[in-house]
Amino acid sequence: MRTLLIADMHLSDDTPEINQGFYDYLEHTAKGADALYILGDLFDAWIGDDLIDAPHPLGAIAREVIQRLHKLSSDGTAIYFIHGNRDFLIGERFITACQATLLPDIEEVELQGLPAVILHGDSLCTQDDDYMAFRRQSRDPEWQAQILALPLEQRVALASSLRMQSGDANAGKADAIMDVTHSEVVALMESHGVATMIHGHTHRPKVHDLTVEDVPAKRFVLGDWDDQHGWDIVIEKTNHTEPRLRQFPLKNPPSP
Repeated sequence: MRTLLIADMHLSDDTPEINQGFYDYLEHTAKGADALYILGDLFDAWIGDDLIDAPHPLGAIAREVIQRLHKLSSDGTAIYFIHGNRDFLIGERFITACQATLLPDIEEVELQGLPAVILHGDSLCTQDDDYMAFRRQSRDPEWQAQILALPLEQRVALASSLRMQSGDANAGKADAIMDVTHSEVVALMESHGVATMIHGHTHRPKVHDLTVEDVPAKRFVLGDWDDQHGWDIVIEKTNHTEPRLRQFPLKNPPSP
């Protein structure tokens, strides 16, 4: 019995090695797993579910991803998805086509019997005032409706512009500002009564030891995938269930 968690693949038409590595991971590593949790930023940008029908290169990638996730789900692996800061416009059409379940931005779950809170992680970066303002705007249903009403090519251009602006803005920020706020982490874990948190977003893979309500706790941070390596967390049903954070070569993903 095995549960997997991944995040920050950032699939796009500019990342053929990562795209293929993700497909191989689904076929070889995720095969036979009880559940696969995708904690956001599956795509580097998502501009609306109508992309699925579009001749745009990302449309072809989206259709391939849907086909492969649908097969994994049909073979018995439950698939769960949480929005990231790059693919927050993924909607029910995409989720339904994958035979997946869309979870709230923050979700309390049991992973092979281990209580945990899972999320993308961007909501924890509360010291980054500019990003938090954008996050509030981008999650507003009216704003999303306005964006989705734009022609597809205009949305493509907008997504590219936003990525460039984000990169320029982040280049001038201190590392601590773009990382999670410790007090926010502790408060969230306390509110859910758990001693395990799993997230991505920061691209700083690590297992952090901390204390929550005088109890030892752990925060697992998933890494982002590049053209050589991927990251996941595996939780296997044992007498001492403990998540394992691991990096692996894309050309040789872990066996089931």
